[in-house]
Parts: sequence; C-alpha cells; structure tokens
Amino acid sequence: MEWSIQDIARRAGTTSRTLRHYDDIGLLPPSRIGGNGYRYYDQSALIRLQRILLLRELGLGLPAIAEVLAGQRDETAALRTHLRLLEHERDRIGRQIESVRTTLRKTERGEQLMADEIFDGFDHTRHKEEVIERWGQEAYDSSDRWWRSLGDENRQSFQQRQSDIAQDYGNAARAGASPEGEEAQAITRRHYAWLADAVPNPSKGYFIGLAEMYVADPRFTAHYERHGEGVAEFVRDSMKVYAERNLSD
Repeated sequence: MEWSIQDIARRAGTTSRTLRHYDDIGLLPPSRIGGNGYRYYDQSALIRLQRILLLRELGLGLPAIAEVLAGQRDETAALRTHLRLLEHERDRIGRQIESVRTTLRKTERGEQLMADEIFDGFDHTRHKEEVIERWGQEAYDSSDRWWRSLGDENRQSFQQRQSDIAQDYGNAARAGASPEGEEAQAITRRHYAWLADAVPNPSKGYFIGLAEMYVADPRFTAHYERHGEGVAEFVRDSMKVYAERNLSD
C-alpha cells in the first residue's frame, strides 16, 4: 500500500513543499516516483516521517534529525525510544499541571502549601536510572547529594548559569564562530566550570561522552537547538576541542 504526496501531507498536517524539501536533502525520499512525476510513499516511509515529526517536536533541526536517523537503523527500537521519551514527557507535564492546579487552588483558599506539592514534576531525579546506567550509582549519589545541599537560590543560580551558557553558544554559532576559536572555547571553559560544580574534576572521556550525548540524545539536542539549528553540533565540537586541549583521563 502506498500514498501520494498530497495524501501524506494532508494526513501528517504538513505540506507537499515540506515533503519535497525533505526529499531534496535526503531526509525522506519517496518509495517511488510515478510516470507522472508524482512522489509516492509506502509504510516504511510513513514510519520514517513519523520519526522526523517527533524529533521536530522535540526541537531538533534537520541536520540533527538526519544524524539521529542515521544512527537508529532499527525502526522498531527507534520507535520504542521515541515512545518512552514521549511517555516520560507526558508524565512530567501531567505532574506539573497538577502541581500548578494544587498551588492555584490552595492559594485561592488561603491554605498552607507544601514544598513537595509546589515542585512536583520539576524533580531532577527523574533521570536517576539513566544516570546510573551511564555513569554508575556513585556518580548519581554524589550528584544527588550535591543538588539537595543547595538552597533554592543557589539552584536557580546554577540553572541560570547553564541557560546563559546555552544562549551564548547559540549566539556564537549563529555568528559563524569556529568551535576551535577563542570565543567558543571561552564559553566551553565556563561550561566545564559549571559542570565541575556538580561533578568534581570531569575527565576528558566524561566530557567528550557528554558532548556526544548532546547530539545523539534528542532531549539534549532539543535544549540547544532551540537557540538555533546546528547549535548542538557546535557545542559538541567545542567541547571536544576543549577536552583534547585541556583534559586528561
């Protein structure tokens, strides 16, 4: 079974022009082109388009999406990953909605608020299992103790520093700066110092591994791509240059 480009554009909520662009850049070629020159798409192409649209909603740019798809050739495994990410995001947003509802209701009634109610859905521990899997229990426990030791003001300051760093990476990338240049490396020095507050003396291997995650993991990529297309790759390359020049394992 196959569908015409007009059918797919209408069902997917996009345009034929967008689908033709995806074909032009090699992101979504049609399964065949008819004698009339029309593009047709089979089930495999539809699944690939679904993955593209999911990644776009996570904030990834087209170059980053191409890299993700190239590294995920097993469609079933890729869809399971997307489903898990969407379910986590749905649960997190659901908890945030309930948190705000509770805050609003109790504020209107003049009732006492509990901190756990206010900040439900904003818990940094939601990535606990993934951190342990990647870096071990000790790494998670150390980071968790450090985070809990911070007061609200210091937590906000820490998060604002990271936000400022991401914005500066975006500004530099859009201005055409080189990852090897002083501007990018100055930002990366701040990035490393920010990370070192939570993870004492990050090694070369750790820093490079984290850099690769910024491109390979859609959640990390989306954080940087909202500052501009290709920013995640710029961050990764800047971090790798910094690691090679300044760090050791």
